[in-house]
Amino acid sequence: MRFSSGLLFLVASAPLAIAYPEFTVPAAGASVPGGTAFTVTWKDSGSAPSNADLTTYTLFLFSGSNATPQQLYQLAASTIAAGSTVSVTVPLGTGGATTNAYFLGMLSVASAGGTIWTYSDRFTLTGMTGSFSAAVIAANAAVVGTTGPDPVNDVTGTSNGAASSAAAGAWGTPYNEQTGLTKYAPMQPVPPTAITATNTSPLWPTSSVVLASTFLPIASQVTTLTQANTFSVSSHANTAAAASSPTDDMQKFLNRWKD
Repeated sequence: MRFSSGLLFLVASAPLAIAYPEFTVPAAGASVPGGTAFTVTWKDSGSAPSNADLTTYTLFLFSGSNATPQQLYQLAASTIAAGSTVSVTVPLGTGGATTNAYFLGMLSVASAGGTIWTYSDRFTLTGMTGSFSAAVIAANAAVVGTTGPDPVNDVTGTSNGAASSAAAGAWGTPYNEQTGLTKYAPMQPVPPTAITATNTSPLWPTSSVVLASTFLPIASQVTTLTQANTFSVSSHANTAAAASSPTDDMQKFLNRWKD
């Protein structure tokens, strides 16, 4: 078979990374030993945004339902360009020994603004000695199958084909109602060029304040992630001609100080 030079050029110049990460290892229903290093691998999913448009990622361990995943542990953080494989270890006390109770979640940041959450299928961590909260236990009991949550795409504005707002995903829960090791601070809304709103009610409900009378325990949260910019601005040079010098009394006044 013969190839033209033009076809060879197109093949050689095609991008190697064409879409956001999709987990391949651990596989659905796999058994992975807790407390021991294991490999996590992902590939291109075939859907936008391109890996070339993503900069960094943070990898977490989750449990719970697909609708309300509960973050348990931060596994790794790096750049997308660093590769599609990482070795991680889950401490034995992170959770319980429940079949297919765990799945991975990756938060990737886009260079142009916005983020995308992608999740793995469910798998089992063996030898675990910890326990789950009552809410996670109830959620796990209602789960059917090994499929993980759908992606939450705040880069292209879609979530599994459905419309998604900038506040969707992890940032859709009020800050004071969030649990887990990581909290998510929403991005401040961009003010319009004119004030047209008449509704002055708060964006989030108020929370009570209790002054501490004794030493407080160490906070359980270890990270706060602020939502990336979900808007863009454009600018251009001022093409208007410069105004001519004044010839009125002001110019006569300025002329007095030229020396």
